[in-house]
Amino acid sequence: MSKRMGQRNKLLLDWEGVPMIRHIAQTYLDAVGPAVTVITGHESDEVQAALAGLPLRFHHNPDFESGQQSSVAAALSLHSAADATLIGLGDLPLLTVANLQDLMKAHAPDRISIPYKGDQRGNPIIIPQIMRARMLADSVQPGCKRFTRQNPDLVQKLPFEAAGFFTDIDTPETYANHRKGASNEIAIQAD
Repeated sequence: MSKRMGQRNKLLLDWEGVPMIRHIAQTYLDAVGPAVTVITGHESDEVQAALAGLPLRFHHNPDFESGQQSSVAAALSLHSAADATLIGLGDLPLLTVANLQDLMKAHAPDRISIPYKGDQRGNPIIIPQIMRARMLADSVQPGCKRFTRQNPDLVQKLPFEAAGFFTDIDTPETYANHRKGASNEIAIQAD
């Protein structure tokens, strides 16, 4: 719902000349190829319009107002023949293709792989196919959060330092600070 951003949908804010969601979707496409599904919710028509022309699949989560957990459950409920599912967020614009490739290389096929910096949990996470049904079995809280906390033996905590895993854009202040930081980096590189 992007409530902390105020009146604006954070996914539609400008990031490097395109809507943030387009920037992020392109990052995933560049890392994993054309097997990316976008779970839509709030302002789904506008989000899909921002992604027009990209080789994406879309699935609308009718329960999006109940929170992120319902979108994760919607993603996990979709049929997939892949060995694992990479579940990411639409508000991590510092995430790079290299970050995603490093995460995928470090993934253990029998564990849920989660980036961590100390005690800080990051995103995206990788869920093996064999665990999808188990994660959806809890009808009250299906998805990742509760399952991974109740089954730490099934979790692989991967140490990462990259800001892309840990920096989500939720507020106007965070957005302004990171856009300003990106502009400063570009100016420094240009000198």
